[in-house]
Amino acid sequence: MLANVQNALEQLWSHKMRSLLTVLGIVIAVTSTITVVGVVQGFTAYVSEFLQGLGTNAMWVWPQRPAGEAGKRLGRIELDERDLAAVEAGCSALRRISPLVRRQAATVRYGREELSIPLEGTAAEYHAIRNFPVGAGRPFAVVDVERAHHVCVVGREVLRKLNVDEGLVGQTLLLDGQRFRVIGVLEEKGSFLGDNQDNLILIPYTIALKMYPASRHKLAFTAQAVSEQGVPEARAQIVNLLRRRHGLAAYQPNDFNIMTQDEILETFNNLSLVATAVLAGIVGISLLVGGIGIMNVMLVSVTERTREIGLRKAVGARRRDVLVQFLTEAVTLSVAGGGLGIALGHAFCAIASLHPQMVDVVVPWWAVVLGFGISGSTGVVFGLVPAVKAALLNPIDALRHE
Repeated sequence: MLANVQNALEQLWSHKMRSLLTVLGIVIAVTSTITVVGVVQGFTAYVSEFLQGLGTNAMWVWPQRPAGEAGKRLGRIELDERDLAAVEAGCSALRRISPLVRRQAATVRYGREELSIPLEGTAAEYHAIRNFPVGAGRPFAVVDVERAHHVCVVGREVLRKLNVDEGLVGQTLLLDGQRFRVIGVLEEKGSFLGDNQDNLILIPYTIALKMYPASRHKLAFTAQAVSEQGVPEARAQIVNLLRRRHGLAAYQPNDFNIMTQDEILETFNNLSLVATAVLAGIVGISLLVGGIGIMNVMLVSVTERTREIGLRKAVGARRRDVLVQFLTEAVTLSVAGGGLGIALGHAFCAIASLHPQMVDVVVPWWAVVLGFGISGSTGVVFGLVPAVKAALLNPIDALRHE
């Protein structure tokens, strides 16, 4: 067997350019496999880490008109403080709840600096739900929310944009024309898919509702289940309670949306499935091209070496020996292409990881095994016909071949 592999490598080396062009399809297939698997694995780890950072057992609820005719037939789409109070009192599977008043671009002024920063009005429980600890100063107290104090907690990116440090704590900012005292600075959370989580300002939701009264009937909220296992039960309780409060019949869709961490992960997994399907198509076409190329070259090789085959059979080589020899050459050719594809895949993943907005792309060990498996099996399947043809040659006719 070792002699067959050595002979196969000599044949590859003696026809380097032909061998390279032959396995080009295999190289593309394996490179695609390694690259896509590495990127998907990297994003999966990234999303999982991000979801942990969102807070344990967190879920988000906001008012939303459903699509289609059923949604158009619904009345006003509202979610207010009474709904939130009912959810807090009536959902035993919830540990905490916090209203959310969102502004995508609040005007922030400090000294001569003027910025547009996302703003969120929240309750004191928000820090625990979202796992948003304060690194300097303090978070909201319950009294800050109850009395609608003009206080705020800022993210680290806000400090960078204002060219200040944690000394900002205790000083005042102008938020949409109103003066707020900075009481804390959030710990750094980093970015997610280009969205900087540190670029925000938190204020008590009670003062946010006074500043933006139109939000009173369009409130969103975030909640935390008692346990990870209790998330489905908490979700069901929220849905049932809000549907009853909004008077929705059994045939009517929800006039709100609710999302849990598992659903976010499921959405990402669906995207991963799409990427996998695209990968399967690329790999399938590339393997077919590469396999046909291997079969064609091996048939040419059988024709070129007909006298050699006849000589081997004349001195005692069996059909099985010839079959194994040519099949080994086909597998060696395809595995060499697989090795080149794995090297290129690793190189592309390493280059992609260098981009500042890219996640760390790590190629798992099983992807390397898969790459060699794909290339090796292609060599077996498409090398079988030429090998059988060589094994069935008549030695007398082979020796007469010119």
